[in-house]
Amino acid sequence: MALQLIDADGVEALTMRKLAAALDANPMSLYHHVPNKDAVLRGVAQRVGSQFRAGEREDIPWQDRLRELALDFRELSLRHPKLMGYSFARPDYIQPEDPFWQGIVDILSAAGLPESEIPRTAATLSAVFTGLLVGELTGALQRWSTLPPAPAGPDGEDPSPPSQDMIDTMFGCALDAAIVGVESHVARIREGA
Repeated sequence: MALQLIDADGVEALTMRKLAAALDANPMSLYHHVPNKDAVLRGVAQRVGSQFRAGEREDIPWQDRLRELALDFRELSLRHPKLMGYSFARPDYIQPEDPFWQGIVDILSAAGLPESEIPRTAATLSAVFTGLLVGELTGALQRWSTLPPAPAGPDGEDPSPPSQDMIDTMFGCALDAAIVGVESHVARIREGA
């Protein structure tokens, strides 16, 4: 129920009172199950995180696993944009036991990256994917994609917003770049070894 309320009105609008009303319960009775709103939010985030597939298929190349992981992360983010937008703003939104983090770590290991390089590379990929999603969830990515190469004159019209296909293509392009970056990083390390 908390997730439904967040999806409808956002994290800031969620209160223990509203949650209790939606559950047709006494607000004080909620405190027998959770100590506060932060605990509710952690529980909601864990429930949403449990829906994550995490690129678990080991029968496909690591590049395809990374693509699957990123696309699943994006799909989950777009399904719950208000929760994810809130979560992305928190420095602790990724934990070592999160399926997303574990998925990236496993994929980078499968890519042949030395164990000592995995945390930094995983953090970089997390930042790239999160940054793209923040841009998409806030509408910034859509706006940036319509900026002209040079400032328009006083009679210039604003370009029309990009289609969803265009946004999908942009995400795919960034994902391709991330995969090529990991391949290049692995190759440089192997050459130096």
